[in-house]
Amino acid sequence: MPAPRGAFLTADWRWLMMANYAIDSELLSPYVPVGTELDRYEGTTYVSLVGFRFLNTRVLGLSLPGHRDFDEVNLRFYVRRREADGWRRGVVFLKEVVVRRLISWVARTIYHENYVTRPVASRIQVPTEAGGGGSVWYRWGDGEGITASADFSGEPAALAAGGFDEFIAEHYWGYTRRRDGKTLAYEVAHPTWKTWSARNFQLTGDLEALYGPFANALREKPASVFVADGSAVSVSWGQRLLAAVEANPFSKLEPAAEISLSSDPVV
Repeated sequence: MPAPRGAFLTADWRWLMMANYAIDSELLSPYVPVGTELDRYEGTTYVSLVGFRFLNTRVLGLSLPGHRDFDEVNLRFYVRRREADGWRRGVVFLKEVVVRRLISWVARTIYHENYVTRPVASRIQVPTEAGGGGSVWYRWGDGEGITASADFSGEPAALAAGGFDEFIAEHYWGYTRRRDGKTLAYEVAHPTWKTWSARNFQLTGDLEALYGPFANALREKPASVFVADGSAVSVSWGQRLLAAVEANPFSKLEPAAEISLSSDPVV
């Protein structure tokens, strides 16, 4: 199947578990790409820990053997950018974890994203029509790693207009800060998702190893946790926006994001 016009990558993003935490905006400010500003919900800034299944993945319409289906866990926050047609709401990824080293290399090279290669696994139990409950479970990182899990049940609901979950889910642009300080933007197209409210959320493991200064925020009770059904998505080629500025703060967060393909562990 050919990729949509202008798409670099197409895939299905499924069973997204999104745990959302209020965070001090001063922690995020050094990571805001030039040309964007922090996006707030009712005056508060948030980060989200998101685990999901990356399925039916194609790059330029081609399916790569061994790289079609995999799991990802990312930590992201929210920004917006003023354009002639109004505000574009987007996300900035602080850390993205996948098991496939080629995926990490492509994302770092093409999009300057802060990907690292670590073991990632998932278990999904889908709710049944007879009323059986569902659950999501993601584990990532070296050794015992980090584990996040939640339960959900019933039918998924449409996002409430103007609600918090809509604020979290409805960001259709990605912004990255290149190592030379320039800003790269790309569009992520997908239909609006339906969601379940999650319960019994648990997050355990060594958060400092991957998330450094953001670990304390992730130990707090999340403002909300929900599960989204997901959909097909397409990711456009990145476009450079602005001129160079000060050094990239991501280099302080995780040196592993700079390592070469040959330095990644073989999976």
